[in-house]
Amino acid sequence: MIGDVTSTTLHAALAGLAQRQRVTADNISNINTPGFLAGRVDFESGLRGALASGETPLLSGGSTARSLEPTNTNGNNVNLDAETVIATETGLRYQLALNALDGKYNVLRSALRTA
Repeated sequence: MIGDVTSTTLHAALAGLAQRQRVTADNISNINTPGFLAGRVDFESGLRGALASGETPLLSGGSTARSLEPTNTNGNNVNLDAETVIATETGLRYQLALNALDGKYNVLRSALRTA
């Protein structure tokens, strides 16, 4: 049960969400840096593909690409409103994945107590 697909998937999701949070923080910290292009993390497509093909998801954290959104006059394309929404959503998803993983461990703890 510890190494089952659900636990591995949740750990992979946590790694991807942590990477997204780091990239979002980097985006926000570079909001006034001329020529800086915001980073975007995609781990969901790799996770979805691995699960669809029956493979074990990798704990890679996903891939980071630079945003191709339009830039302002200094060549920077970081939008504080968008980054704030991404950071909030990522935090909520991270907490949801932690709660799901905690639930799996609670089932394991309960099974070990009764065994």
